[in-house]
Amino acid sequence: MNFNANLSNINSISGNFDAKNYRFAIVVSKFNEFITNALLGGCLETLAKANADNKNISVVNCPGAFEIPYLVNQLAKTKNYDAIITLGCVIRGATPHFDYVAGQVASGIASLNLQHDIPIIFGVLTTDTIDQAIERCGTKAGNKGIDAAMAAIEMASLSATINRSKK
Repeated sequence: MNFNANLSNINSISGNFDAKNYRFAIVVSKFNEFITNALLGGCLETLAKANADNKNISVVNCPGAFEIPYLVNQLAKTKNYDAIITLGCVIRGATPHFDYVAGQVASGIASLNLQHDIPIIFGVLTTDTIDQAIERCGTKAGNKGIDAAMAAIEMASLSATINRSKK
């Protein structure tokens, strides 16, 4: 199929990366804390660089990644946030525990994204090794906490733009 439409007359909706007027919750797992603390640091630094006000950021610590969806659900119900960021780290071990935890966390967060009128960002690392986790929290592969913050800012902006256009 040859598609040669004139795109100049199409309404394009884009987000921006200014966090000044948005409220964020960050749910961070304490399990594998040396990894999740690095993710949180990258996330908070990115929000600060994007003009987020510290009083508009709530950090909620939870025991492990499996508990993240529950807390996200509780936070989303408050309607106090423009985006919720999840940060965690599940590393494959010698048992099938990884498969259950990683799958349920991803499924739970995806489901909550559709249930609540708020962007929920998946910043949970699911890696085969500790080295892969370390690479994703600030070394060779960058810091996925930064990526999660950028996604949250852009999604909050997109959501606000779309909601304004409904009125």
